[in-house]
Amino acid sequence: MYRIDVLVQGFPGKAVCHGGLGWSTIALLRSDRHKILIDVGAFGIRKPLESQLKAIGVAPEDITDVVLTHAHYDHSVNFVLFDRATVWIGAKEIEWAAAQPPGFDPLPELYVQALATDPRVKRVREGEEFLPGIVAFDAPGHTPGSLVFHLTANALPVIFTGDAAKNRAELISRKVDMSLDEAASTASIDRIWQLWRAVPGTIVIPGHDLSMRLDERGQPVYIGERKAGISAWFGETMEDTTLFDISGVPR
Repeated sequence: MYRIDVLVQGFPGKAVCHGGLGWSTIALLRSDRHKILIDVGAFGIRKPLESQLKAIGVAPEDITDVVLTHAHYDHSVNFVLFDRATVWIGAKEIEWAAAQPPGFDPLPELYVQALATDPRVKRVREGEEFLPGIVAFDAPGHTPGSLVFHLTANALPVIFTGDAAKNRAELISRKVDMSLDEAASTASIDRIWQLWRAVPGTIVIPGHDLSMRLDERGQPVYIGERKAGISAWFGETMEDTTLFDISGVPR
C-alpha cells in the first residue's frame, strides 16, 4: 500500500491575458520501498514543492521514482531536481515529443531532449505494471502519448489522469481544452470513466484540479478544499498588498 499526499493542488483555469497558469498537480506516493512523485511541475513551483517535501521529512535524494503523465513543461521540467530517481514516461510520448521542432507550444525542447537521452529514463507502455501496483494506460488526445496511471495497491484504487482529463468540467462534459486530437481525448475520458466506475470509492486525481470521488448519484465531488490566490503590489510600499482569492470557494 501507498500513502498518498497531494503536495501541489492543480488549478482548473488559465490567465485571461498571460496564457496558462501552469499549476499542475504533484502527488507523492510512499511505501516501504518507494517514494514516488507523480508529475513534478514547472519552474514556478520549485520553492513550494521544496517546502512541502521538507514539511513531511522527504529530501530530494529520497525520491526513488519520478512518473510523468506527459512531456509538457508544467508537468515535467523539475525531473532534474531528483537526480537519484528513476524517471518513467510513456514510450509513445517521448518518441513523439523528441521529434517535434521548437515551437510556440508547451513542450520544453531542451528538457525533452534530456529526457530522451538520460539513462535514468525508462519508457512505459500500455498495460505495463512498471511499479508495484501501478499500471499505465494509453490516454492520447492532449498529447499523442499521454498516460493515465491506475493504482490498485491500495484498498481504494486511485486514478492519476494527468491532462487526459485536466479537471471536473472535462470529466463531466467530455470536452477538453488544449487537445491535439479531440476524438482521442473523448475516448480517453470514456476509458477513465470505465476505470472510475469499476470499483466504488475509487479516487481520481486530475492534472489541474482537486481530487474527486463519485457520490451516490455517480457524480464527481471534490475531496478537500481548493486553496489558490494571487498577492499583488499595487500600492507604494512592500507592506501594501492586495490579495485576490481565486479558489472559487464562496466566502
